[in-house]
Formats: sequence, structure tokens, C-alpha cells
Amino acid sequence: MSYAAVTALVVLAVGLSTLAPCLLAPVTGLRRSPGATLLLWQSASLAAVAAALLAAPVAAWGAGSRHPALLALAVLVSGGMALRLLVSGHRVGTGLRRLRSHHRDLVDLIAAPRDRPAIGLPAGRGLRVLDHPSPTAYCLPGHRGRIVLSAGTLDRLGPEELTAVLAHERAHLAARHDLVLELFSVLHHAVPARVRCEAALSEVHLLVEALADRRALHVTGPVPLARALVTLHEAAHPDATLGAGTTTARTRARLELIAAADAPRRWQSVLMVTSSLVVGLTPWLIAVAGL
Repeated sequence: MSYAAVTALVVLAVGLSTLAPCLLAPVTGLRRSPGATLLLWQSASLAAVAAALLAAPVAAWGAGSRHPALLALAVLVSGGMALRLLVSGHRVGTGLRRLRSHHRDLVDLIAAPRDRPAIGLPAGRGLRVLDHPSPTAYCLPGHRGRIVLSAGTLDRLGPEELTAVLAHERAHLAARHDLVLELFSVLHHAVPARVRCEAALSEVHLLVEALADRRALHVTGPVPLARALVTLHEAAHPDATLGAGTTTARTRARLELIAAADAPRRWQSVLMVTSSLVVGLTPWLIAVAGL
């Protein structure tokens, strides 16, 4: 049984880290349930890591003496995954925090807090307004979170649209979507470049934006949010921030999701949550069976 378990764990690790993202990313219908679908993405990614890391212990426990080649393969898979995770986590984590810290200091230096009670965020609570005519809106996550708007944004958006933008950015900060994206970025870059699926990381970013849009919908409704999204279409924002601006394709997808928000697919959410549980438990069940 150990031989079969180790083989299954290796196949599962490779499949979930390389094939599954490329198969899930094109299924755009799953966007209608962004929270549940994001949970499935997380479960698949973490299950791939678990399967890879469990392969060597299971092989050493039962099949190592009888199948030295299998043990060597399992150790290679587990050790390789552990090493790549450590390297990727260090590079992604330190890089993001360095960029955010630098930009936070820069924003605090050139943009003083503004007292803007009309848009629901008075001075001293993290709002910064840049004196720039181009519209932009983004948040700097972290323990000292900032929401950054430009003067151009305040000029072009009405009160309801500004409220929608702020609700969207607050949702990012409150739910710590930066940590969700950081996890996926670490796992994404831990996979060898030749078999990485770039579309998967892009899809996860879209799901995170859709979640923040759902929060803004509860605050202002669909029309102000859609207007704000169109106005801020392709607005630039710095690296390592979560911004309102996006590409044409992603803007179109978000507008479609906003229009469809009144008809949620609850059956789809149930299916995604159930699938997440199954996928997440699978490597552990295989490991237990092989011991």
C-alpha cells in the first residue's frame, strides 16, 4: 500500500500544481461564486503542497527499504517543494513588504491626510489624496493600511461613485486580500517556470477584485460601482498595491459579474465548497492509508 500511496501523492502533487490551474482558469462561469471558487483554488494549491511534502515521509515509513528508487523520487519531490517554497516565500514576501513600506513612506510624505467627511473617511484614518490630475485609486495593505486617491479621481467621480470606490478598497484592507494574493504568488513562483500557468494567477486576482466588488455592491448598489469602474478603467497604480484600475478584459468581466450579482448561483457555491473539502483532504487520506 505504501508504494501506491507514494505514487498517488507524487502524481497528485504534480497534477494539482501544473495541470489543475490550467484546467480551472478558463472556466469563467465559476466567477459567479468568487468566494467559493477562491476557496477551491486555495484548497487545490495547498493540497499540492501537502501531497509533495508528505511523499517522502510516507515512502520512508513503508516503502523505502523495498523500493529505494521510489524513496529517492519521493525525497526529491518533497525536498524540492520545500526548498522552492522557502525561496519563493522569501523573495515574494520581502519584495512586497519592501515595496509597500517604501511607497507608504512616500505617500505619507507627499500627500497629507485630508478631512473628507463627505466621502465617509475623515482625516487620520488612512486616506491620502495625491495632487495629480490623472484618476487613480488603490490601497496599501498592511498594519498601517492606506487608501490613496488622486485629485483627478475626486474631480471625476460623484459622491456615490466615491463611496463605491472606498467601500471596494476598504474591503481589500479588512479582508486582507493582500495575504490571499501573497499566498498564491508564493505558490505560483514555487512551481518551475516552464510549467507555470500565468492565467491561473490572473484569475485569482480577478476573483479577489470580484469579492471586493461584492462588498461595494452592498454599500452603494450596482450603478455607482459600475460607473466608478468605467471611469477608473486602466488607471495606473504602483506594484504591490491593490488598485481599482484594470485591463479592458478584466473590466468587462467585473462589469458582467456586477450585473449578475442579483442572481447568485448557490448550488455552484455548495459544489465548490464540497469540492474544496474533498481536494484538501485527499493528500492526507492517501498518506494515512499508506502508513
